[in-house]
Amino acid sequence: MESKQIHAKQVLTPVGWVENAIIHIEGGNILAIEPSGKPCPHSISVLPALIDTHIHGVMGVDTMDATHEALNTMSCFLAQHGVGAFLATTVTESHQRIEAALAQVQQSIQKGVDGACLLGSYLEGPFFNPVHKGAHPQNLLQAPDRKVLEKWLAIAQGTLKCVALAPEYPDALSIIRWLRTLNIRVMLGHTNADYQTTKSALLAGANGVVHCYNGMSGLHHRHPGVVGAALSVPDCQTEIIVDGHHVHPAAVAIAHRCCQHNLLLVSDAMRATGMPNGDYYLGELLVHMQDNVVRTDDGGLAGSALTLDRAVQHLADFSHITFEQAWLHGSYYPAKALGVDDQLGSIAPNKHANLVLLDDTHHLIATLVNGKVVYQSNQFRSEYVSYLK
Repeated sequence: MESKQIHAKQVLTPVGWVENAIIHIEGGNILAIEPSGKPCPHSISVLPALIDTHIHGVMGVDTMDATHEALNTMSCFLAQHGVGAFLATTVTESHQRIEAALAQVQQSIQKGVDGACLLGSYLEGPFFNPVHKGAHPQNLLQAPDRKVLEKWLAIAQGTLKCVALAPEYPDALSIIRWLRTLNIRVMLGHTNADYQTTKSALLAGANGVVHCYNGMSGLHHRHPGVVGAALSVPDCQTEIIVDGHHVHPAAVAIAHRCCQHNLLLVSDAMRATGMPNGDYYLGELLVHMQDNVVRTDDGGLAGSALTLDRAVQHLADFSHITFEQAWLHGSYYPAKALGVDDQLGSIAPNKHANLVLLDDTHHLIATLVNGKVVYQSNQFRSEYVSYLK
């Protein structure tokens, strides 16, 4: 059984920073964290790897490509940005293409990927309201349909972890209750629901809202809308895209103050992420990226070119919190939201060794998944063996 030791200047644990510590790793899991008797020769901080719970694609590939190569490309790219696990997210396309994507996620989990761990799929569409369709083709949108979902759940074979839908449709609440009995996470998005409808859906078992402020009825002092529910209903898991374009910094700070540990950083990244300016497809829709902002022909935002490590720094800056506090919104809190916090999201004995190593300027040195180095910065390659053995 392979063993590793990491000697770090500091380790972020559930009880805060532990200074000058050694992490013992065995068989892909954290065995122990203990103080070192010798001074640490490097300014290395170890934090739990990030978890991107909502990502479509990167580097010219997308979940909807329905190939192992696409999902593996996403996995490796994410590891380069401190992400140790992710949910591959669909968009609204034909049922046939959605089914192919769900089937491929299941197959790729069985086969294994080379970077960040593929946790499952996230169904974003087609059960949305055309009023807030965003980049989802209106002609393919439909009301939530239990028979369709039953078919897709069978295809996914237990790997479909999250379903997004608009709660204002007549059968939405009963479908939410049914999905929750199957332990499927339900998120509310691309919806024109009012406050009370949204609150009723959350009380019926829906877990939270998709990319808060975007694709939903906004906050008005007499009509609080979906945003009002997201910011006020207890335990509402509230996704947010903190790229400086989707949400104003002040609105990010408000969401953080209201939601606290229920605020979840997501990238919502699409295939243009990591690529040059130009035209790309999000599902069947042609979109345009200029200076890391992706828009449709009519100027609407269409996914993002964000990476989760950048989102952490933005959240710290916009909400005036520490870097390590912001990091939890991309690591521990998503793990809790997915129900995998017994395995991921924090550094503690018996948990998976999904870790990132940062220097004292927060630059990524390495990413480990299940104790295996899946990314290592070229800048520190020659020094690497001296602090990880």
